[in-house]
Amino acid sequence: MTKEKILVIGASGQIGVELTLALRKIYGATNVIASDLREQNPLLEGTGPYVSLDVMNKEMLHVQVIRQGVTQIYLLAAILSATGEKNPALAWHLNMQGLLNVLDIAKEEKLTKVYWPSSIAVFGPTSPKKDCPQKTIIEPTTVYGISKYAGEFWCNYYFMKYGVDVRSLRYPGLISYKSAPGGGTTDYAIEIFHEALEEGHYKCFLERDTYLPMMYMPDAIRATIELMEAPKEKISIRTSYNLSAISFSPEEISTEIKKHIPEFTINYAPDYRQAIANSWPQSIDDSVAAKDWGWKPEFDLSAMTKDMLDNLRK
Repeated sequence: MTKEKILVIGASGQIGVELTLALRKIYGATNVIASDLREQNPLLEGTGPYVSLDVMNKEMLHVQVIRQGVTQIYLLAAILSATGEKNPALAWHLNMQGLLNVLDIAKEEKLTKVYWPSSIAVFGPTSPKKDCPQKTIIEPTTVYGISKYAGEFWCNYYFMKYGVDVRSLRYPGLISYKSAPGGGTTDYAIEIFHEALEEGHYKCFLERDTYLPMMYMPDAIRATIELMEAPKEKISIRTSYNLSAISFSPEEISTEIKKHIPEFTINYAPDYRQAIANSWPQSIDDSVAAKDWGWKPEFDLSAMTKDMLDNLRK
């Protein structure tokens, strides 16, 4: 078996930090190279190699891949839904060109695997609201969703045409205590914990009964690694797999938090992110991922709430 050398692009972001640390545990610290445009996240300092890298600079990226002997790339650099709406052209350019750069290099250097995340943002107002299936109507309304859906087809294209083993998950909203949210519409579900502990109150930018698919970060990291370690013949979806864990509303999560912090209060002041949330499904059917490579979430709402508060209190 050849020794894998993994490059994580966007390692200082919300998913990148925890994924890098998890991969280093499995493959060894020196075999997982973290990279980002930003400063290295403090949680990564001293845990393994770090390079400053711009995914938009294809030549620089290519040089690093050859120099470091990279065999796998995890591409996490992206502009998310809420941030993307403020600068659609930039979001499209970064999200698309970054992916095409990586896919091209993967083809040329014959990398063993590429990971690239998609999102529930690919779904739109015409997609089924409940248990949204793997194959369904997809008409995204945000530039982030449009770029992710186009990206899914680029992944499929590079697999079909060039044999690049690229794998992808449509992440729901991700909740984590380790790193700050990255400008997404589901960020309220992280902010609410911080505000509950610090202020005892949260002003929510979504309506009380807005249900969205969510997932606790440990489940998301495990899903990513399980997908990437699954045998090639088990992977039937080369666009991106639906992935699901929990669905809840701001009202439900605040009720759960009150069990731990009885004096906690919340009020609602919906902003432009409400329209984005309204365009997405309330729950996702991920039975194809379960069937193909055995996906199963571990955290429900109460387990996640307790774990979030315990860790943030530390």
